Amino acid sequence: MSKKDFRLHDGKKGAALAVRVVPRSSKNEIAGILEDGTIKIRLTASPVEGRANQALIEFLSEVLEIPRSKIEIIAGEKGREKLISVLDLDAETAQARILEKTR
Repeated sequence: MSKKDFRLHDGKKGAALAVRVVPRSSKNEIAGILEDGTIKIRLTASPVEGRANQALIEFLSEVLEIPRSKIEIIAGEKGREKLISVLDLDAETAQARILEKTR
């Protein structure tokens, strides 16, 4: 799947993102888009006591240019695979902002 094939979908109030987190990385970054459309994100935080989840929300807040309060982990809180709800941001805008930050 190429970056052009990457698509997010509008939810009831915003966008939904499928994310794979790689904790304990050397820097926070979007590492790429996987074949199934999942966004691979590397984070410096460890997965202990929810630190990686907090770091993920902060990182996505910066990337998507929205307040942290508009981002919620709705599935996969204890695993690497997560489903993220982004309120008040349509899928097209979220996709464009993510692709801008993808290396």
